Amino acid sequence: MRRPITPRGYRDLRDELQRLKGMRPELARAIEVARGHGDLSENADYDAAKEKSGLTEAKIRDLESKLASADVIDPRTLGTPSRVVFGVTVLVEDVDSGEERKLMLVGPDESNVDAARISVESPIGKALLGKQVDDIARVKLPSGQREYEIREISVEYEDSSE
Repeated sequence: MRRPITPRGYRDLRDELQRLKGMRPELARAIEVARGHGDLSENADYDAAKEKSGLTEAKIRDLESKLASADVIDPRTLGTPSRVVFGVTVLVEDVDSGEERKLMLVGPDESNVDAARISVESPIGKALLGKQVDDIARVKLPSGQREYEIREISVEYEDSSE
């Protein structure tokens, strides 16, 4: 199954994969050093080094899988969309509080709430998709239903140098 991702998200995953692969020699050395400490059945350093290596290899496999199934969509190719689609930035206003927020709709592998990058698969992402300016998106959240008015739709490409 193909998963949408922005070029920035793809670069971030690829960079993380390279960083983890670069750790392999260091992890192998840690295992060898711990192995030299004697009886492996009672060697906590050896167990810890093997566990860290195993977790790193699992993360490498996970990232390789995500990259293999990535469908890179560049928001710059969207022009000026009239509807909310993957890759756009949406200015929404909470109907109850009047609070405005800018959200970028991204793939699930690159979402980051603190950076206002919301997954298209999240409840709010799903509610926003297909909406136009002045539409109301109704979102069912654990805290109850929220309504957001679409104030603006734009394409704001984020460079990875941020």
